[in-house]
Amino acid sequence: MKQIVKISTLLIVTTLVFSMPTMAKLYVFGGGPAGGTFQTVANAVQVYGPIKDLAKDGVTIKTQSSGGSIANLRNVDKGKVAFGTVYSGHVYLGANGLLKNDTKKYQNVQAVAFLYGAPAQLVVKKGSGIKSTKDLVGKKVGVGNAGSGAFANCELFFTHMGVWDKVERNAMGYNDAAAAFGNNQLDAFWLFTAFPSGAIIMAAQTNDIELIDLGADATASGFYDKYPYFGKIKVPAGTYKGIEADVPSFQDSALWVANKDVPEDVVYNMLKAIFTDEGLAHMVAQKKTFKAMAVKKGADGIVTPMHPGATKFWKEKGVL
Repeated sequence: MKQIVKISTLLIVTTLVFSMPTMAKLYVFGGGPAGGTFQTVANAVQVYGPIKDLAKDGVTIKTQSSGGSIANLRNVDKGKVAFGTVYSGHVYLGANGLLKNDTKKYQNVQAVAFLYGAPAQLVVKKGSGIKSTKDLVGKKVGVGNAGSGAFANCELFFTHMGVWDKVERNAMGYNDAAAAFGNNQLDAFWLFTAFPSGAIIMAAQTNDIELIDLGADATASGFYDKYPYFGKIKVPAGTYKGIEADVPSFQDSALWVANKDVPEDVVYNMLKAIFTDEGLAHMVAQKKTFKAMAVKKGADGIVTPMHPGATKFWKEKGVL
């Protein structure tokens, strides 16, 4: 009788275990500061229906705000979060121990997909005689907020061009720079943001402007060879008042990244959900910046190792 009771108990327990719903594993997506594009990426992925439906397969996505690109790089590398948005340049520099004042090699971070680009733009007044970055020597230049990505990339590029210590630098935000430019307090100002920029639109309302051909400077100086994560781009003619021809420039890429230990099928299924016509339309509905997202551009700006789940997906799509 005792043996029968034991067997019956075992059968009941087994039945209960197999009848219980699968416990979903939580994967955290690192965003950015509240209101920023990085946080919008994470939120948009989390709330999309087919992503939420992955719970039936044991996958739950939750967002978490962060300090931005570098914070996400470090958190993804440590496994504190599974996913995040990080600039391709930071992934590259981090993987090689080249971050400013940080020689640690962040090699647990793998690329998943290109999201959007942040292009460099350098504004001057028409007829100023400034045709190249090198012509800024001795000029007053707005270089972005101190501590910002714009400032960091301005320092990087201007240093590479040999002019960082030869210009009168003014660290300020875009709108303040545009106002100072309009009041003849600046000869030029730098931006590292998607176009069209409201600050440049504002500057073009009060002055005839030109954009410097940063692409020519970058190519001639070997900038792309030294910093391969920057990609070539053109600011289209007509983007701003008075800009009547395409202006070459360069951009860094905001990437969706994952910790290397996230299961292959999790990354694959998330990409499969987001990179559909419906998924991409959902992303654009959250922010127009995401118009840059497309299957054919899925591997753009990626110069570091890709997550196996992403490699599988993009190979199936013919991107790799």
